[in-house]
Amino acid sequence: MAERVIPLVDQRRSAFPAAVPAGGVPDLASPLLDRHQRPLRDLRISVTDRCNFRCSYCMPKDVFNKDYPYLPHSALLSFEEITRLATQFLRLGVRKIRLTGGEPLLRKNIEQLIAQLARLRTNDGKVPDLTLTTNGSLLARKARALREAGLSRVTVSLDSLNDDIFRGMNDMDFPVAEVLAGIEAANRAGFEHIKVNMVVKRGTNDHEILPMARHFRGTGITLRFIEYMDVGSTNGWRMDEVLPSDDVIRLLQDEFPLVPLAASSQGETAKRWGYADASGAHDPSQGEVGVISSVTHAFCGDCNRARLSTEGQLYLCLFAQQGYDLRSLLRGGANDDDIAAAVSQIWNGRSDRYSELRASLPADTGAGTRRVEMSYIGG
Repeated sequence: MAERVIPLVDQRRSAFPAAVPAGGVPDLASPLLDRHQRPLRDLRISVTDRCNFRCSYCMPKDVFNKDYPYLPHSALLSFEEITRLATQFLRLGVRKIRLTGGEPLLRKNIEQLIAQLARLRTNDGKVPDLTLTTNGSLLARKARALREAGLSRVTVSLDSLNDDIFRGMNDMDFPVAEVLAGIEAANRAGFEHIKVNMVVKRGTNDHEILPMARHFRGTGITLRFIEYMDVGSTNGWRMDEVLPSDDVIRLLQDEFPLVPLAASSQGETAKRWGYADASGAHDPSQGEVGVISSVTHAFCGDCNRARLSTEGQLYLCLFAQQGYDLRSLLRGGANDDDIAAAVSQIWNGRSDRYSELRASLPADTGAGTRRVEMSYIGG
């Protein structure tokens, strides 16, 4: 087993300054593209670095313990600051905003932020696709308020239906029944597009793939299987614990005939598969599954996502080593055009494609700069 190295330096507070380019306002008539001609379409906003679960692949308990230095409230972006930044990202072409964490439902009065964001519009006058990812622990009590505030969609993380396995993976002895109750509450609240994400870790929960598929097939809920990824620096990731998504699909096809489906939008992370009927065509009543294959089938080529951390650092990749400090612009007197121009310049210089290059990169030995933790910028 590879030696596990725990970083001693908190990487969150090291960020490049986000300078305002001379000359100011970006050219909003032209599409904003990075160095690989990828547009900016998706903004993921982390609203808290705290979570009430301690999943080993994200926030292992031996690192994120009672002594871990979480951010003070004064360091967090306020709802007004988040909304102001989101407005500028929408000006630059963003169409989808996902709230994440940590566990975003731990952020007090999150419904107020959702209501503020729901009033915004894209640069072509449309309502942005406003969604949220949660572990589901607080969803039963929050679902109706989230929907009434204007949340479009919800995604729930659920790694097993087996209570013992689920309690072990969340490492807080939290029962699976309460997450399932949260999903049902979201259904009753009127969410029409609910997704469930399962991180598959070989030897831990891979035998739960078929039970999960059987449970959600035909319910209208889309189940997605995510390859265990080398995010951050604390989860002890090893390639031999990755179950390739091709193997997941083969396993599913042994029991359920599947047919490939087209992507629902450019830059979509999941490859979609529909349950087939007797004729081999997709049966919409039975729904679909998806696989997210960042390790074995990198999708960097059309990645259109940016990530805003809890304290206002802009990250251009889930596997980034450093961010760009937008909070200093917000609190330093920059106007909206200054902020839009800074974001535009940062995106224009983006060249990230970590997953495509993973196999050619040197092994991570714990020396030098470490990747930012997923719990800080969201998945």
